[in-house]
Amino acid sequence: MTSDAQGPEELGSEDQPFHFTDKRKVTPEGQPKEAAPEGAGSVPGSAGNDAESDPLAGLDFEPTGEAGDDAALLAAQSEAAAHLDALQRERASFTNYRNRSLRDQEAARVKGVEDVLAALLPVLDDIDRARQHGELDGPFVAISDKLDASLAKFGVERYGVVGEEFDPTVHEALMHQVDPEATSATVNMVIEPGYRIGEKIVRAARVSVVGPE
Repeated sequence: MTSDAQGPEELGSEDQPFHFTDKRKVTPEGQPKEAAPEGAGSVPGSAGNDAESDPLAGLDFEPTGEAGDDAALLAAQSEAAAHLDALQRERASFTNYRNRSLRDQEAARVKGVEDVLAALLPVLDDIDRARQHGELDGPFVAISDKLDASLAKFGVERYGVVGEEFDPTVHEALMHQVDPEATSATVNMVIEPGYRIGEKIVRAARVSVVGPE
């Protein structure tokens, strides 16, 4: 005897394809889902039944609400941090360039003064010898003072006096005399004064030294 009733194993066969029904009671935004009107059937392929035909159609993967605001804020903060880092690097590079330029300018200025001083040394030595022998008088005294004042404006300093302690880093001993009573080497005669610009020695003072054996 045959029966026309179909068993459970025949459901979902090729003649009757399986359909997914979204039975969630709330929407992805957390709102209660409105109940479907009675009698509304599920027609495969219809435009109004996309959620039932596609099980993922009702899912929203884009951040919404506070989550979306937080993501936008983090992206803006990251972009601002990148711009700030680039600005700080550019500022540090400019500061280094400016400091290097200032050092180069100062070095060039000192080198220029040093070259001029080296060219004037023979003249300055002649003036100093005339001063020591009392031969510098009249208008030449005023000229000599003006020359010294002009060199001082550029940081040029003349040094070397009798009685100061001998220092091999700033003095050049051309003669040495022995004094048994001396406790240290001192300058007893300045043959040619020394000149320096700041801490840089342009020419060491050439002196005669007296000291113990």
